[in-house]
Amino acid sequence: MGKIFRYGALLFVLAIFVLTLVYLIRKSQKPEVEFRTAHAVVTDIYRKTVATGSVLPRREVFMKSQVSGILDELVVQPGQQVKKGDILARVRIIPNLVNLNEAETRLNQALINFEQAEIDFKRNKLLLEQEAISKADFQAFEQRLRSTREEKIAAENNLQIVREGVAKSSGSATNTLIRSTITGMVLDVPVKVGNSVIEANTFSEGTTIASVADMGEMIFEGKVDESEVGKLKQGMELLITVGAIEKEIFKASLEYIAPKGMTENGAIQFLIRAAVNKDNLTFLRAGYSANADIILDKRLKVLSLAENLIQFEGNKVFVELKKGNRFEKKYITTGLSDGLNIEVKSGLSEKDQIKVPGSGGNAEAG
Repeated sequence: MGKIFRYGALLFVLAIFVLTLVYLIRKSQKPEVEFRTAHAVVTDIYRKTVATGSVLPRREVFMKSQVSGILDELVVQPGQQVKKGDILARVRIIPNLVNLNEAETRLNQALINFEQAEIDFKRNKLLLEQEAISKADFQAFEQRLRSTREEKIAAENNLQIVREGVAKSSGSATNTLIRSTITGMVLDVPVKVGNSVIEANTFSEGTTIASVADMGEMIFEGKVDESEVGKLKQGMELLITVGAIEKEIFKASLEYIAPKGMTENGAIQFLIRAAVNKDNLTFLRAGYSANADIILDKRLKVLSLAENLIQFEGNKVFVELKKGNRFEKKYITTGLSDGLNIEVKSGLSEKDQIKVPGSGGNAEAG
């Protein structure tokens, strides 16, 4: 029994020693590195710059009053469609006292001249019938009667225009009616019935009664930084996103780049304008804020790679390809980059497994 006990104890100690040795050996070994890999994919590469701005109608016209007075009637409201020549509002004339007095004085003088000419005409007509004067002498009185009659009519019309804004002889033509000069949608009516309005003339822009725009032709108007404006050319493609319209992208074509910049918040900005191509039926409201991606260059359906997978060796570009249980350097030729992905012109295929840099291991030249 004693020998068995001693042999058992010895085997137990030996087993403990072996297990301890194995544990220490395993602990001293470095764990096997797990390398992450990625693949090249076929996609579109766009190099672009961004402009911020808004979507506006190309043609917006402000309808103004041609006379001063009180807005007596409004017949349109924002959002309403109107045609060229449609009546938008009516203005009631408030006569200018100086002009009114001058018009009344002119009419009174015209009446006096006409009455005197009429008396002279009748008296000399009798003399002509009695052959007391020649027909040539009588024609002078006849001409004066016609002239004073026309002056009287003109003075009457002038007085009526001053009082009411329209003359009887003008028929339906009157400048107290504000009519639309284009076909489109009423965007804004900034006045209310009863408001005073001022006529548009050389010294004043006049009161805007309504603004009307053709909503079928929209433009993007925005600004780009001076560091980017040198890259732009007319005809470049824009992809416009509108904050108020989700999941919609509108295409546009760059048509104007301002020749002069303006200072905003300490930076020089240049105005740009692009024609929006409305290929869908989504309604664009005037003044929507928008961002435009200006396509400077593009590659369609090309093999591309995430830029964080490439590495540099002098002027050379390489990636690390998985070959069995190890990775090897593979030099590649790259092209256009959008800042996240880069075009691969040669050296890779979609099947290649590419090591993600920073995951460990040493590459061997391939």
